[in-house]
Amino acid sequence: MHNLLLSYYGDDLTGSTDVMEALELGGVPTVLFMRQPDEALFAQFKHCQAVGLAGTSRSETPHWMDTHLRDAFAWLKTLKAEICHYKVCSTFDSSPTIGSIGRAIEIGREVFKQDSVPLLVGAPQLKRYTAFGHLFAAYRDQYFRIDRHPVMSRHPTTPMDESDLLIHLSRQTDLTSGLIDLATLQSEQRSQAFDRFVDRGAAIVLVDVDSRETQALAGKEIWRMRKPGGSFVAGSSGVEYALLAEWASNDIVGAGPGFTPPGAADRIAVVSGSCSPTTERQIRHALSDGFDGIEVDPVELVSEASQQAITRTAASGGASLQAGRSVILYTALGPAADRGAEIDRQEGARHKLGRGLGALLRQLTDEQSLRRVVIAGGDTSSHALGQMGVDALTVRMPLPASPGSPLCVAHSHVKAIDGLEVALKGGQVGTDRYFSSIRDGLRS
Repeated sequence: MHNLLLSYYGDDLTGSTDVMEALELGGVPTVLFMRQPDEALFAQFKHCQAVGLAGTSRSETPHWMDTHLRDAFAWLKTLKAEICHYKVCSTFDSSPTIGSIGRAIEIGREVFKQDSVPLLVGAPQLKRYTAFGHLFAAYRDQYFRIDRHPVMSRHPTTPMDESDLLIHLSRQTDLTSGLIDLATLQSEQRSQAFDRFVDRGAAIVLVDVDSRETQALAGKEIWRMRKPGGSFVAGSSGVEYALLAEWASNDIVGAGPGFTPPGAADRIAVVSGSCSPTTERQIRHALSDGFDGIEVDPVELVSEASQQAITRTAASGGASLQAGRSVILYTALGPAADRGAEIDRQEGARHKLGRGLGALLRQLTDEQSLRRVVIAGGDTSSHALGQMGVDALTVRMPLPASPGSPLCVAHSHVKAIDGLEVALKGGQVGTDRYFSSIRDGLRS
């Protein structure tokens, strides 16, 4: 690959596919690798203008980041893309001990030897907005400040109790920061204001975005600030949408490709480790629309009896699939069924839960010759797909009704997995028909 426009590290798998979808829709061919590829795998995607690396840092400690994230950034730097993006969730949920965005930015600054890092979180395409440094997000067609959001303010691992993003970051890093607010961004002095922050040594510069118009202005500044050899940027997939506006205005990219709907699948399998009420509604809708539901005991799945649980559950799921019905295997049906407190008694159990669901899904895929599957839950997806033998993903079809959760194609050295269509969705993503829509070929 030569003259890459962008490289990125996604802090979880669903966030990584969110970026890939945005880029593909904007006319930028993109590949997402599950791990650092060897030369042979890398060469298969030499036509791509953007390269992603799927990660798990959203659910990891700062100590983990010090080794794994540093190595990932170092590899991405060797690609010499114009922009290297550390992609975080658009709800910015993180803490000093889990998924620290502050620590990730510290590491990125060190690897790229960059004094000031632009930070952009607002993404109107995902109904996420920042205004004067505060984050707002939609939930069921209503809009909430993130610390009052019905779901994210109560996230089981990283609840968002502060909407001022720079105050939130100050709990995770001692780096200095500044804000390009909406008024400044829309003034003639925005470039000078940005340069002043850099000259004064602001290590993080948050840029407000509350509309596509301000998003385009933010993209213009991020592109202007880039340096030879690549610049490091942090934020949501709003970074890509902002840059795409700038690239399109300069004819750097053309129109996005047309996507052909994949058609209905005779049956699909879904595994879900999400406790979100959004996922709960999606599961309940699917159960009323022809899916069989199988409850998976999450405590058993992370215990010494995990293999027996996988074998037993795979037999139940296989029976449904063999009878021609789609199946959902879930560890929780909404927040009320969350057993996280029990799971967390065992160190690393949440990661093991994701890996267990991945092993279950791979067994069903192998035994039932499935060609389309779904994994629900951001943290779940990252660890589950690692058990599937997937080497890389590309976009098969975006879901206009559920932006950020496209149907992808798996590229794998494992014959049964190569060409598998995989949809990955975060807990808050998608309409109530999400699972049914994937089964039915993305018909509205």
